[in-house]
Amino acid sequence: MFEELRSGDGGVPVGGRSADAPTGSTALLDDGDGLDDAQLISRIAVLERAKAACAAEQARLTARFVDSQAAVAAQLREEAQACSDNGDFDGWVAARDEARTRELEPTPRDEPGRTRRRSRSARRAAMSRTGVSAQVGLARRESPSRGARLAHASVALVHDLPHTLAALSAGILNELRAELVVRGTSHLTPELRSLVDAEVIGANVDPDDDTAPGGVASWGDREVERRVRACADHLDAAAAVERTRLAESQRRVSIRPVPDAMATVTALLPVAQAVAVHAALTQAAAAGKAAGDERSKGQLMADTLVERVTGQATADDVPVEVQVVLTDQALVAGDETPAHVPGYGPVPSAWVRDLLTRHLAAQGGAPHDEEGRAAVTWLRRLYTHPATGTLVGMDSTRRLFPAGLRRFLVARDGTCRTPWCDAPVAHADHVVAHVSGGPTSASNGQGLCVRCNLVKEEPGWSATVVHPGPSHTARGSAGDDSDEQPHTVEITTPTGHRYRSTAPPVLLPAPSLASSATTSSSSTAPEVDVGDSERHAGGGTGAGAIIIELYRHRGFEVELTA
Repeated sequence: MFEELRSGDGGVPVGGRSADAPTGSTALLDDGDGLDDAQLISRIAVLERAKAACAAEQARLTARFVDSQAAVAAQLREEAQACSDNGDFDGWVAARDEARTRELEPTPRDEPGRTRRRSRSARRAAMSRTGVSAQVGLARRESPSRGARLAHASVALVHDLPHTLAALSAGILNELRAELVVRGTSHLTPELRSLVDAEVIGANVDPDDDTAPGGVASWGDREVERRVRACADHLDAAAAVERTRLAESQRRVSIRPVPDAMATVTALLPVAQAVAVHAALTQAAAAGKAAGDERSKGQLMADTLVERVTGQATADDVPVEVQVVLTDQALVAGDETPAHVPGYGPVPSAWVRDLLTRHLAAQGGAPHDEEGRAAVTWLRRLYTHPATGTLVGMDSTRRLFPAGLRRFLVARDGTCRTPWCDAPVAHADHVVAHVSGGPTSASNGQGLCVRCNLVKEEPGWSATVVHPGPSHTARGSAGDDSDEQPHTVEITTPTGHRYRSTAPPVLLPAPSLASSATTSSSSTAPEVDVGDSERHAGGGTGAGAIIIELYRHRGFEVELTA
């Protein structure tokens, strides 16, 4: 593949291959100046093949790393057995636990070709084998869960799917379609996997013209998935039936944020139930339209779903429990600095103000109307550093993070602090372990997901606080340059690689071009002077970040308590 890329000047492809590939590898990375439209398209096609070839090489290197770690794990298990024979219980435990950290977390399979739900002890044992995939994820700048999928896919491609790997190396398949082959055969034995690989991929690659009609290179994602699934189900029909039973036990509901203060709630259901739910919502929407409802069909279906799930009379009447971070100026003076919802991201500050007051306005502005619907609101004022925008510290003498300090960490970090992991914060973690003398404080604390917290405790992994973050004593002063650095943690992996993560700004600064702009909402808002010491340096944004927790119920009025 790479020899092909070094043998021409990027002309129009002939027979599915570039007849004139760029001379020298650096020619592929220039800006294409001087190329005509046909040559630009040829360059794009060649680069796509190069991406696939790089993905194949990454798969080979990843499999070699996994195999190397497995060899070390085998030696450690031999040491563990020797310790067991000699009655050395502590040595046996230490060698066994370190061996687990060198092994790739297994794909559960109770018997050949069958996948069953794992027991709790089996799940715990699997979580102790996440170190290898975590290192792969960090090296590829991916989340730990994505790193695990890439590691398993690499091992499968190298050991069980040679035709798929060859097609990936040649650029016939891209990385996503190669992963679809891996995923569609994950429940099969290695022997059956190889049969599917030869039947579906190997038999449909034309060595003379890899883009011939009907060949692998002409298939889309769904076609690849359909053919692989059909072949796998034919070779092991019993496993296919069992997979459907297992899938029913894995039904769940998840939520994912999307832009514009919206979120997607996804339900994974058995197909019969999913069709019934959709049909019921469609019928309700059709009935509403027939009765003259002006909402669109999609709006009616969404509102009906909320009403039936929550039991409320209207979708907008559901109880709410939300944590929002915004500036004091945005709350009381109409400033348009975006607010922040931990775990979601930026939201318009006007949207937050509307959320606080929309029900009072709906009742004609009668705040004491017993039938009115409003939000009971608690405010906590937390000061941000004027330069970095990060929150300042809190301390505790307890081992476990108290509720207030944990909320502080969630608000400061937003999501898991491991680089490239965007999972929600599940654990308030001591960067330096409490048993090693690490204090329970904001400077020694970080928000992590469950997986990353368990990986961090494995042998060979370490974390240190490179910078504790800005101090509240420096607020409002010029300060030292070191006081303006955000909270920074450095992670060291067993191979010696180091990765740093910094606490993000709690609220994103306004664009410099918009600093002099005046919005309609701010022009009509009342003027409130909070003092120069409570504004960010170089800007007009209030430095006092306010955390607002919204609890909306019937019959409550708005309360603002400091």
